[in-house]
Amino acid sequence: MATLLPPPKRVKVYHGVPEPEPEAPKPSPNIVVQFVSEDDGKPLAPAVNLPSNVSREGLEALVNKLSTQDDEPVPFSFHVSLPADATSPGAPTRIVISKSIEADVLSHPTQAFTEEDVFIVHCSPQSVFRVRPATRCSSTLSGHTSPILCASFSPTGNMMATGSGDTNARLWDLFTETPSHVLSGHKGWVLCVEWEAMERKLATGGHDGHVRLWDPKTGKPIGDALKGHSKWVTSLSWEPIHINATAPRIASSSKDGTVRVWSTLTRRVEYTLGGHTASVNVVRWGGGGSGGKGVLYSGSSDRTVRVWEADGGKLLYTLKDHAHWVTTLALNADFVLRTGPYDHTSKKPTSDAEAQKLALARYDALISTTPELLISGSDDHTLFLWSLFPTSSPTAGKQKPLTRLNGHQRQVSHVVFSPDGRWAASAAWDNSVRIWNGRTGAFVATLRGHVGAVYRLAWSADSRMVVSASKDGTLKIWDLKTYKLKTDLPGHTDEVYCVDFVADKIVSGGRDRTVKIWKN
Repeated sequence: MATLLPPPKRVKVYHGVPEPEPEAPKPSPNIVVQFVSEDDGKPLAPAVNLPSNVSREGLEALVNKLSTQDDEPVPFSFHVSLPADATSPGAPTRIVISKSIEADVLSHPTQAFTEEDVFIVHCSPQSVFRVRPATRCSSTLSGHTSPILCASFSPTGNMMATGSGDTNARLWDLFTETPSHVLSGHKGWVLCVEWEAMERKLATGGHDGHVRLWDPKTGKPIGDALKGHSKWVTSLSWEPIHINATAPRIASSSKDGTVRVWSTLTRRVEYTLGGHTASVNVVRWGGGGSGGKGVLYSGSSDRTVRVWEADGGKLLYTLKDHAHWVTTLALNADFVLRTGPYDHTSKKPTSDAEAQKLALARYDALISTTPELLISGSDDHTLFLWSLFPTSSPTAGKQKPLTRLNGHQRQVSHVVFSPDGRWAASAAWDNSVRIWNGRTGAFVATLRGHVGAVYRLAWSADSRMVVSASKDGTLKIWDLKTYKLKTDLPGHTDEVYCVDFVADKIVSGGRDRTVKIWKN
């Protein structure tokens, strides 16, 4: 049987009324646009005159055409900074161009721009892969019998470790979303879990003052506990792979005011860093800039951050600007150090030497544009941005902070750099998350929506989204184009203490004793 076509659409009949003229599209004014690089503020191309309704994709194609560095087209994000007199306090300090300059900038409610201005458009290259935002809870895994206090993804993203108040750590397989091993041995709460960046070992620190090492493949302990701390362990950090690929050491900080560095080969303390006069709340093992042999950063309740040489433990700097306990530290290289040789292409290194080379290439690529930066967050409601190992002159590290990050109204609970180091996000007990420029420390936006203190943050690997875990029992994914809530993930029945983001899965745990896996 022949296919019958539907009858043609009826033409509207105007009975005796002349047909109205079709509306002509409004002419779009031409504007002068200067594209500048967000990294150094240098112009990417001479100023161009173009219609203001060119779409964002059109601008991206234009910038890729004009800047002749790479053959591959790079995705860009564009923004225009608002002049200082046009920003109201607490409002975002920039306009992100998501549709076109006409739609976003000229019709912005502040009316800060007219067609006569030269538009200085900041271009920042985006990662070439994109992480899908999670929208639903795909698994709820029970097993822990007490609140879950810490959670961490393995560097390849295949496994996940959680530590709980029931004295056990647990390993979970993220492909099948099932439990794989129970790591029992601690005599108190498991307060922190940390993966070695080659995924060969897992370290846990407990309220019993012990550090334990585990083999993640079998779930068996590697030897006995590393004993020495007289009070509980507050945080752990592994030596970066690009410095030591065969047997990285591990640093543990404790309530007893010391940091201990353990050799994983001899299972003994290599040295103890004394000097803090109160609990050391957090320790970070950084690279120390290009050609660096590694540095340890420790933040303490004696209101100082101390910086130590990792070879031998010599004290390099004492940073005394905070007025209250230092509770959280973040390095702009954290993500690269944590994932070591594994990037988004998921190639596996064949030998330690190759892994070291890959990890070093990733680290150098990150610090080639900016030096290794540190942000410290404190109970004095502020954060400081430090640059202690500038790339230009290796000796002259400033003991003064680059800038102070003000704005939170309560204690800062967590700060974390985005994987590409361009942004930093801080969470606080004032129910808000703040986004800062990761290179200058300039305030960018406040993300509001939680109705309880925000405990933890995690970035997606492409640096386009940040997820926050809160006392109000929800996780929230924030969109960094609009600085608004992208997805709300309710489901936990009590406070959420920990969250981590890998590939396109989010894992969270909290007081309701369940691990939830969220995905697209």
